[in-house]
Amino acid sequence: MSLFGTMRTGVSGMNAQANRLGNVGDNIANANTSGYKKASSSFSSMIMPSAGGSYDSGGVDTTTRYSIKQQGSFSYTTSATDLAINGDGFFIVKSTDGANYMTRAGNFEVQADGTLKNAAGFTLQGYPYSSTTDPTIVINGFQGLSDINVNAGGLKSTPSTLGSMSGNLPDGDATLTKHSSSLVAYDSKGNARTLTVTFEKDATTPDTWNATITAPDNTGAPQSLLASTPITFNLDGTLKTPSKLTTAAFPAATSNVGGDLNAIDIDITGLTEKGAAYSMTGSINGQGASGVDKVQIGKDGVVSILYKNGQSIPTYRIAMANVQSPNNLTPQAGNVYTQSNTSGVVVMGYAGNSGYGEIKSGTLENSNVDIAEELTVMIEAQRNYTANSKVFQTGSELLDVLVNLKR
Repeated sequence: MSLFGTMRTGVSGMNAQANRLGNVGDNIANANTSGYKKASSSFSSMIMPSAGGSYDSGGVDTTTRYSIKQQGSFSYTTSATDLAINGDGFFIVKSTDGANYMTRAGNFEVQADGTLKNAAGFTLQGYPYSSTTDPTIVINGFQGLSDINVNAGGLKSTPSTLGSMSGNLPDGDATLTKHSSSLVAYDSKGNARTLTVTFEKDATTPDTWNATITAPDNTGAPQSLLASTPITFNLDGTLKTPSKLTTAAFPAATSNVGGDLNAIDIDITGLTEKGAAYSMTGSINGQGASGVDKVQIGKDGVVSILYKNGQSIPTYRIAMANVQSPNNLTPQAGNVYTQSNTSGVVVMGYAGNSGYGEIKSGTLENSNVDIAEELTVMIEAQRNYTANSKVFQTGSELLDVLVNLKR
């Protein structure tokens, strides 16, 4: 065994413990980093061949391992775009250069352009939502993904198509007596359009009223949407015919107001003709133009945009990825991971499906670093480093003895 070999072994041991301390330093520094997975050092011996009764010292090699598969605890927040995965899988994010990565860091925030970016600046990816089938995904790659944008819908409106009215037309009214009520409908541009429904007691036919519907044009003058239509009642005051009133469409070119107003079917089966005062209630579907109020994200990863008018519209579904051996993924700057030769291929899917955990909105996954454990490892590394330095020091002193033999 050479003294130089002894010194090299001591240096190898010091380097190994220095690497171990480096991992501890990273872990402690990222103890509060959302989704961070701790690193640890694995040691393996390096044995040199020995012959002729002499021993040649070797050394030690270190490999850094990551506990990526180990889930951290959860912290709850007040932001719906803070996301955590309860189970297996990774969010897919895109960097500024267009490359896709996997991450467990779900601290996403809505940007000015409507995209969702986490603290490291990576943009959350998904697929446009379909109400009939799950979006078709590329199961072994990131192709077809798009930025999730919660402002993509802009102002939202829904034109009116259906309505209903119910109430009472007074049986004791004289002929040609009129009663009117108004309903608000919405055109194709989300403008509110007031429809006036007028009931007039028929002058010749008993138990009959005539209904007309009008809407104002750009000058305020009433334009007919329904010509006089007879409504007849049975002797007990219940409705006989018809069951609905259907307005004519009111194109914008005709009305010079807003957008096109669709034909609207108004259900009147709730009308009666009784010996009581006039009363009327009614409603028409549709929504006026409204901006985005907030975002809702379900456990299945469906991103719904809630508008200020109360509409909730599913718009995207968050994509998820996994690999056969998550601990063998390659970590990159920004708390993201890429596929490696030993991790297995990337497999895509959706939250809640087989092999993928559920998404928790308003939640962040904490790092899986245990500070007490890291401090213990730090003390061990310090002691071992000191011991290896003594091996080096002893070898150096023995070399001094050997050199002094010549004097």
